Amino acid sequence: MRPRIKREKVDLLIDHLWQHGYLTLSRKFGKYLPAPPKIGEYEVDALAKYKKKIAIGLTISDDELNEHSFLNKLKFLANYNIRFPQNKITLFLGVTNNSVIKASLLISSLDEETQKHIKIVILPETKLD
Repeated sequence: MRPRIKREKVDLLIDHLWQHGYLTLSRKFGKYLPAPPKIGEYEVDALAKYKKKIAIGLTISDDELNEHSFLNKLKFLANYNIRFPQNKITLFLGVTNNSVIKASLLISSLDEETQKHIKIVILPETKLD
């Protein structure tokens, strides 16, 4: 994915998090905020917080949906505990409109406990796609 398209998708995901009351802690391509650290071996696009809830933002391309290691990435990030095991993380997946069905099918193949912590955010098509 080209950097400009990726940046626009991250911006749209951040806008969605703001609309739901989350405060951005770190984000990729940020001017004033630092880039989020790797979580395990995976790169994420944003970290946000709402009261005591932590959210991880991740934009997904069509190519990533086709990778066989994508489900492992989802499992790890959705079940990741930072400091307090009782506070679960919500994983926001930013996908384009034409990839929503495929992403939903992949998420439905996970166990129910993991599915509860994954939310799909539909990102509008960017002008550069």
